[in-house]
Amino acid sequence: MTGPRPDRPDRQARSDRPADPVRVRLCPGGPLLVRGAQEVLDADGVAHPVERPVVAVCACGATGRAPWCDGTHARIGPRR
Repeated sequence: MTGPRPDRPDRQARSDRPADPVRVRLCPGGPLLVRGAQEVLDADGVAHPVERPVVAVCACGATGRAPWCDGTHARIGPRR
């Protein structure tokens, strides 16, 4: 997860104002809720733009929409 990127002109307007901190909350048995990020980096270093104030990032590794949570954790049960 990253904050403003000055090398991306399409995001420049956002980086001109003071940035709120990025916040991450782990939902027990579920995803990571990420608030305030402009992009999320996956395990391969690929940047995924964030277009909403809060996004759910998969923590179980079984999603079909990586890196986003698709609710698979509810079907597969707790990880051991």
